[in-house]
Order: sequence, then C-alpha cells, then structure tokens
Amino acid sequence: MSTKPSASTQLHWNYFLALEKDMEAISRYIEFCPDNLNTYSIELAHLLLSAASEVDTLAKCICKILDPKAKLKNIDDYRKVMKTGEDTEPNSLMELNARIVKIDPEKYKHRISNLKVYIPRYSLAFTPWESWANDTNPDWWHSYNKVKHERDQHYNKANLNNALNALAGLLAMNYVHCRLELTKGKPEHRFEYKDKAVTRRMQPHSSFLRFPTSFYDNPIAELAASMHAGFGAV
Repeated sequence: MSTKPSASTQLHWNYFLALEKDMEAISRYIEFCPDNLNTYSIELAHLLLSAASEVDTLAKCICKILDPKAKLKNIDDYRKVMKTGEDTEPNSLMELNARIVKIDPEKYKHRISNLKVYIPRYSLAFTPWESWANDTNPDWWHSYNKVKHERDQHYNKANLNNALNALAGLLAMNYVHCRLELTKGKPEHRFEYKDKAVTRRMQPHSSFLRFPTSFYDNPIAELAASMHAGFGAV
C-alpha cells in the first residue's frame, strides 16, 4: 500500500490548484455572494469548461481503479461505477461494528455525494455531487454541457454558481482519486484513509476551497472555517 500520492495524483492536484488560483483572482472583480451567483463571463466560462473537463478525466481514472474492465462512455457510467464502489467497499471495521452493536452500515459509507466544500472567506458552502445520491447528475454538469455544445444559446449558464460548483466538484474528485491511489492493491485498508489521512497527502493544501475542518490538522485553517455552521449552501 502506498504512503504517498502517485505521480498521476500530483499531476491532477497541481492542475486543480492552478484553476483554484484563477478562481481566487476572479474574486477581486466579482464579489462572491448570493446576489452575484448568476453573473456570467468569458473567464467564468473558461473555468467552468476547464474544471468540468478535468472532472471527466479524473472520474475515468477513478473508475479504472474501481473496475478496470468497465466500459466508460459518459458521466452516467462514472456514477454507476463509483456508487457501486462505495456500496461494496471492503471495510472490516464497519462489518465488525455492524455485528456487535447492530448499527446501520450506511453511516460508514464514504460517499462523494456527501462531501461538502467551503469557501470560508465568503461563507459559501457546496455539496457538488449531492444529486448522485438520487442517481441524477448535478445541474452544474448539465450547464457545462450546454455551454460546451450550445454556447450561443446557453452562454448565461457560464455563471459564477456553476463555475464554483464545478471547481468544488473537482476538489471532491481529487480527494476520491488520492484516497484510491493510496490504497491501490489493498482496498481492505481503505477505511483507514479518510478525511485528514487523505488531505495530508494532497500537498500543498488548497487555500481557497476547503473541506470541513475535520479534514485538516492545521489549527489556523480550523479557525478560519469555524463559521461553517452559518454557511449558506449554493
């Protein structure tokens, strides 16, 4: 079992960090607040397309780890493979606790649909893959395809809300990919790699988009995100 991210993991992570910096730069010109979530521009179109395209690439990498023989054509295939992986993930701790205390095994499932992402500086919160819990794809993903293929009709979907959700979705995918790479070949140990056990390997840390405070060791980051309870989801 690997103790550090693979070269592939670092490559994808560095790409995310570059897009994150681009998004942070936009915050100098557009206030990141509910009133401006429908603001659209060429630069936001660029970030939406870049982030969602990288999601597509990274999701394929994840699925190849989970099911090397899977036939992958689109996001519906990615969703199916990843959810199956979550459902069947070997977890000896979960199985032991379920037998002893008769708890619901579902609470031990580590699902991307539950991953929350925050922008502490602007008190914004996202759950970019939440719709996967209901076997549907996110609105921001549909908007990405509209902007990609029918930009003349749907340019207004290249807005701040969709670009932020796409970048949050990419952060979540990077987390899943890193976790799987760390346990490649020994999935029975995967339950040991969650939260900060994974983000410790995602270096350097993201500075603008963040997971919940429990995912980090840094007390300064925890202080900066202490207002999570009051964040508004978008």
